[in-house]
Amino acid sequence: MKSIVEVEINKPRREVATLFADPSNNPKWMKDLKRYEPVIGDQGKPGSQYRLIPKKGNMIFLATVLSRKPDELRLNLEASNVNVSVTGKLEALSPKKTKLISEEVFTFKGLFNTIFGLFAGKSIKSVHRRHIEDFKHFAERS
Repeated sequence: MKSIVEVEINKPRREVATLFADPSNNPKWMKDLKRYEPVIGDQGKPGSQYRLIPKKGNMIFLATVLSRKPDELRLNLEASNVNVSVTGKLEALSPKKTKLISEEVFTFKGLFNTIFGLFAGKSIKSVHRRHIEDFKHFAERS
């Protein structure tokens, strides 16, 4: 399953990129996230890993930074029942405005989780949109 969300952020691309790539910012804009825990590496850099601990539930994700460029961040999120490939692309619309295009591709593990994913697709896409809208508000306030 794939979900794509686009938002325009009233901040320069360089500032948005810095905020988006720093995993210590995640609890500041992901309202359902309790904390992030560094695991290995220079956080936010390729090869680094960290855990995303939710406020509710037990779906803990292990995030691995695959690549980080000025205009793109790629992550892999792994949980017990799903892998999520995340790509965030940034496009400067003007010196003070940036477009963020967030793409998440979900690969469910096992038949039960795949069926669940089909039924939960609308909810999953709604959460993705909410997260990106919340990031937009966080970035514009920072």
